[in-house]
Amino acid sequence: MCKLCLKMFSLLLLLFVSCKTKSNIIKNTLFESKRAYIYEEFWHFKDILKDSVPGISLDIAYDLIKRKKGVATIVAVIDTELDISHEDLKNRIWINEDEIPNNGIDDDNNGYVDDIHGWNYVGSTEKDNIPYGFYEYVRIINNFDSIYRDVIHLSDIEKSQRESFKKYQKAFEAYHFKLESTRANVKRYEMVKQRYLNAKKITNQYISDILNTSQLQLDSLKNIISNSDHKKAIQRFNDFKKYGVTESWIDNKIKFQQEIINYKLNFHFKERYLINDDPNDLYDFPYGNNNIQGTTGISHSTKVSSVIAATRNDTLAEGINDKVKIMPLSISVSASEHDKDIALAIRYAVDNGAKVINMSIGKNFSLYPEWVYEALKYAEKHDVLVVTSSGNDGSNLDKVNNFPNDAIGGKEFINNFLKVGNTSYRVDSMFVYSSSNYGKKEVDIFAPGTKITCINRWKKISDTGTSLSSAVVSGIASLLFSYYPNLTAVEVKKIIMESGVSYDMMVLKPYPNGEKRDPKKVPFSSLSKSGKIVNAYNALLMAEEVSKKKKKKRKK
Repeated sequence: MCKLCLKMFSLLLLLFVSCKTKSNIIKNTLFESKRAYIYEEFWHFKDILKDSVPGISLDIAYDLIKRKKGVATIVAVIDTELDISHEDLKNRIWINEDEIPNNGIDDDNNGYVDDIHGWNYVGSTEKDNIPYGFYEYVRIINNFDSIYRDVIHLSDIEKSQRESFKKYQKAFEAYHFKLESTRANVKRYEMVKQRYLNAKKITNQYISDILNTSQLQLDSLKNIISNSDHKKAIQRFNDFKKYGVTESWIDNKIKFQQEIINYKLNFHFKERYLINDDPNDLYDFPYGNNNIQGTTGISHSTKVSSVIAATRNDTLAEGINDKVKIMPLSISVSASEHDKDIALAIRYAVDNGAKVINMSIGKNFSLYPEWVYEALKYAEKHDVLVVTSSGNDGSNLDKVNNFPNDAIGGKEFINNFLKVGNTSYRVDSMFVYSSSNYGKKEVDIFAPGTKITCINRWKKISDTGTSLSSAVVSGIASLLFSYYPNLTAVEVKKIIMESGVSYDMMVLKPYPNGEKRDPKKVPFSSLSKSGKIVNAYNALLMAEEVSKKKKKKRKK
């Protein structure tokens, strides 16, 4: 075993919970880890004390509920299209029992025809999906351009218009920044392609079948060539080969950047032309279709849903809660989600029995934030918990807007909302994933989200991002509702926040892509409101206590 793996380190671990149960209070525990940096499948289920891995203690949590039956809990996943036929998810998909399949009639009178498994708000009238849309700041510019195009000074407009004018100005700044950076990326990848082709051409002078040549052979070839320029070219080709860079890989990168310019930043692109609705009118619905399986093959919702609810104890992925029914609501395309779609999807989830809403969405601008705020209040009124990802920009959300959120003007207006950051399997300065958003005020809690085992439409994979962290928290929330159904959404949020594990350690702050990382470390507790990582074991213990107290009060 390597010296690094044998290296001893200490960690102060403090768990704050309101329960008095001795088994769930860990204070100032000193331990050594021999596996702190070793990745393994489903590491996020492990326990920090038992396994020396900073997971959610799910493996031991199931010991607490093995004699309990539990009830089915509906989790609405507001995301992309979902593979509802996947063998690891097909038995976990919600069914609208009040709707008769494929009869072309709105049997339950909810405004949606044949919504057997949910709804696809970005499905077109052609029963297809629209793959592209605008960034939200492009929509804002389009919406206000005719009003503010010629305005130079804030004093030139009415006071009632000044906030929307400021939003318009900020949108323009964001648009130009994105446009210039995307154009620069295209040029950069075109330069990389030219270097690749040049290195390939020179290397091909010495080896005919260079694509099947090993790196060892290329190293050997480089050592026997006297031409220094050719040596550099062969080394460069070897480097390309080492990191999996091919001509098609570069072409795909160029295509992706060009699609941003041609669609997401193109004011003349008709993003909604096949959906047949007015995105500026909240009451213009229904629209979309019932094909939540989709046609574009996007896997994001499938990965998120598998973290929450994939069949346990099989050979594929392992979900957190076997009692979940996933309600798929598709609103996401390759751009910013529409506020109208977000608001209507939240209301659909609430009206159709969801206890948890998982939203892996986020944007820096919002054209109609009031629609979403009203929908979130509606969810709170009807006792539904909303869990969102904090995003993957490496930003401090106390300083940068990330929508949707639970605060207006810095003041929280609902108590049923959680925003989640991403931690890794490392118990060192790299504890928080480098691209995770954070914020002492705006991010509520952290959860594992790095190299999480899940499924896409084709196979088992591992993936990284705050979307997976959000799914972990949604999975734990659903577990609490399944085994303690008398808990409210507000109580479940409080339990998740208070029962998390606090790591008394210094970590590197995340940082935005393209910027240098600040080498100065900060306390992990400073990066979120709770300062903790979610923990299933402790949450179940606390839920047991809260549930018992509620039952005793009712008996009295």
